[in-house]
Amino acid sequence: MRYSVVLELLPAEEGMPGYYYAHVPSLGLTTHGLGMEGALEAARDLVKLWNEEKRANGESITTPSEAILTTVEVA
Repeated sequence: MRYSVVLELLPAEEGMPGYYYAHVPSLGLTTHGLGMEGALEAARDLVKLWNEEKRANGESITTPSEAILTTVEVA
């Protein structure tokens, strides 16, 4: 399965320079890792564990949905 992941650089005030959040919108999950690759690896691991836990509990796996990233401008 292929899940969309949105990466976002952690704010400087978080005190973790070079770290990124990795959001998986279709599952409502967020993790983080060092650099984009670290964040993607953390997201991959989290989604895998999430799906394994769902299967172990006899629950259905959430079908990935396409995420569309856009921006809005506010004054």
